[in-house]
Amino acid sequence: MASAQSRGAKLRAAAFTYANLAPFVFFALFPFYFMFVTSFKSNAELYNLKSVPFWIQTGVIMDHYTFLFRKTDFLVWVRNSLIISLVATGVSIVLSIFAGYSLARLRFRGAGSFGTAVFITYLVPPTLLFLPLSQVVSWLGLSDSIVALMVTYPTFLVPFCTWLLMGYFRTIPREVEECALVDGATRMQTLVRIVLPMAVPGIICALLFSFTLCWNEFTYALTFISQSANKTAVVGVTADLIRGDIYYWGSLMAGAVLASVPVVIVYVLFLDYYVSGLTAGAVKG
Repeated sequence: MASAQSRGAKLRAAAFTYANLAPFVFFALFPFYFMFVTSFKSNAELYNLKSVPFWIQTGVIMDHYTFLFRKTDFLVWVRNSLIISLVATGVSIVLSIFAGYSLARLRFRGAGSFGTAVFITYLVPPTLLFLPLSQVVSWLGLSDSIVALMVTYPTFLVPFCTWLLMGYFRTIPREVEECALVDGATRMQTLVRIVLPMAVPGIICALLFSFTLCWNEFTYALTFISQSANKTAVVGVTADLIRGDIYYWGSLMAGAVLASVPVVIVYVLFLDYYVSGLTAGAVKG
């Protein structure tokens, strides 16, 4: 009797938990489901007002994916996005490691104020910066090239990554570093051989966040790039598949589905590190 009551209590607790999660799961996954279903519909079904938009009624087709690969520069856009994201993320992480470690560990005048200034810089909306940055890009002669995005993306990546890593470095016991310094290691050797291996979750969290921001960034990629061959996937899909008042809905959804795949794969592979790094940095930041 007691066992049956216990089993019933567990079932009610599980049902309550899933009921709480259901609204969030629905709102989070519905856009992906709608994109996925729409990308396999025929144009006739898409523009039929009597068809049900939530599932496929007249058969699955691959025409929109074929159009995307054969009639647009989608693969070039994906390659550009990948190159820009990797370079901008790599540069930002290196700069953020040194800045975050200095603010977390070294003692110098104004360190606290500088750390606060870094966080405030992160709060400045990137849309306010693209006008002065466009002058910088033009002055450097990088207009209409993917290098322009590699140079400008770290302006909003470095502040957040520095703030995140600064908090994570503070979770590492000072005694570990002090032992290495007493044994004769330099500050740089301590950082490379002691601190960085212990800060891998925080670094991976910063990597994931930076890569995602670069991959999905729209404003700078739209304003600094005009040639189709230099566009990123996010801008290329929306700019080349909306021509005047003509919307290629099926190909738009196909491009959105494919463009989200790299980010999903990265998060699936490193989700545990992302959660660990973000929570540790949040506690000590």
